[in-house]
Amino acid sequence: MSLSPDTLTKHADPLPRSASDVPHGAPQEDPDRHWFIDRAKVYAADVRGTFRRLKWAALVVLLAIYYVTPWIRWERGPGIPDQAVLLDMVGRRAYFLWIEIWPQEIYYLTGLLIIGCFGIFFATTLFGRVWCGYACPQTVWSDLFMWVERKIEGPRTQRIRLDKASMTGAKLAKKALKHAVWLFIAVMTGGAWIFYFNDAPTLAREIASGEVGSGVLLFAGLFSFTTYFFAGWAREQICIYVCPWRSYQSAMVDEDTFLVTYEDWRGEGRAPLRKSQSWEERAAAGLGDCIDCKQCVFVCPTGTDIRNGQQISCIGCGLCVDACNDVMAQIGRPGNLIQFDTQSNQIAKIDGSSERVRLVRPRTIIYSLIMLTVGCAMAIALYLRPTLDVSVLRDRAPLFVALSDGQIQNAYTIKILNKTTIRRAYAVSLDGLPGAALSVAGEAMTDNGGGSTLTLSADADQVATYRIFVKAPSSAVKSGSTDVVVLAKDQGSGEIGKHPSVFIAP
Repeated sequence: MSLSPDTLTKHADPLPRSASDVPHGAPQEDPDRHWFIDRAKVYAADVRGTFRRLKWAALVVLLAIYYVTPWIRWERGPGIPDQAVLLDMVGRRAYFLWIEIWPQEIYYLTGLLIIGCFGIFFATTLFGRVWCGYACPQTVWSDLFMWVERKIEGPRTQRIRLDKASMTGAKLAKKALKHAVWLFIAVMTGGAWIFYFNDAPTLAREIASGEVGSGVLLFAGLFSFTTYFFAGWAREQICIYVCPWRSYQSAMVDEDTFLVTYEDWRGEGRAPLRKSQSWEERAAAGLGDCIDCKQCVFVCPTGTDIRNGQQISCIGCGLCVDACNDVMAQIGRPGNLIQFDTQSNQIAKIDGSSERVRLVRPRTIIYSLIMLTVGCAMAIALYLRPTLDVSVLRDRAPLFVALSDGQIQNAYTIKILNKTTIRRAYAVSLDGLPGAALSVAGEAMTDNGGGSTLTLSADADQVATYRIFVKAPSSAVKSGSTDVVVLAKDQGSGEIGKHPSVFIAP
């Protein structure tokens, strides 16, 4: 951003940004009353600098991850999706590289949410709303939409004049082109999102051939609309009024948190810089380094005036730091009038004492320990997780059947979960009932039944369901209920799965 001397000495902003911007005696409006339509539109200016480059880097990396991830392949074996990251709603499975999560393992998702939540707590404790300023999807897509707007409609002052001007062919063309590009980005965003829930190459072929289902199109359209509305129209209103995190952040920060900070002890009082005025004269008049050019406000994506102190609308992006440093360099004053700093350091600068950086403190230790504990627990659980799971449900109607040969029969439904990528055979037996014979419904007794052990199989990455009968001589069972355990032993690896049940007799 390049400024002329005249620019530095004039207030060119026609839109009030804070109470200090409203002329004395003008009616004060409640900022909480504004939402979407009835609001002062923010015309964010472009800026160059360290934090702007960091935001561009974050935007490019995050968008690349978002759009590329569904196309990464991962070999898992026949009949299993070869997508590295896939939330298979139809198959009720989630795939993350080599990890496969089944519905009954939802606690892994809980662990990820806990780690993510405390990760944001940890980052906020150290650097304030760094998540909001750089990594939040609302910030990333809004930044992209605003870049499109600047490229089509021009710099900040041109956009303000364009909106105030009456409708002409040129204005209509610019607006139409801007919204067309926004819609294209929104559709690409919604289109990419549905690939996370379907095999990407297969879905791409269905879309190309027009065979895609209506449910998929509805989901893509919904996400496309929300992207277009949130990033194109609502923008900072989501951060200020809708997002709950803006209210929680105040509980996460302390005097050692690095926040976007205006050095009021150095910048106040504010006044435009006259060409004939020396800095000695300004100091004698009680004026500081802030020349009230408002460039820090103009570049802010939420329209926040950081000179009024910490505010809930500040997302911690640091663009005001770049803008202010540019101005300070042009007028020959030291930089970092606005900078990322801690409250304790600001007090130290005023007192002339030594500054300090305290990254390790009680709350960062607590957050780190929570993340480490949950992460280790999940890693151990994944390492020890079985590849075999057995569940058994005994028939309740009838409770038992008395056969003509004097035996008592109970029926069970057994489900064998094979979490491996190959077909497995399992030796199924019953523990706790001596002399019991097992058979499978619908199969010949000579093939697989009538003995103490059954051989059942389950396909790769599937649940095999069988209905089995257990018979025992009436003389070998006690009246009422007998506790038993159904065992399934993997004939290849020797892994054993078990499930308790009961055997009912008269």
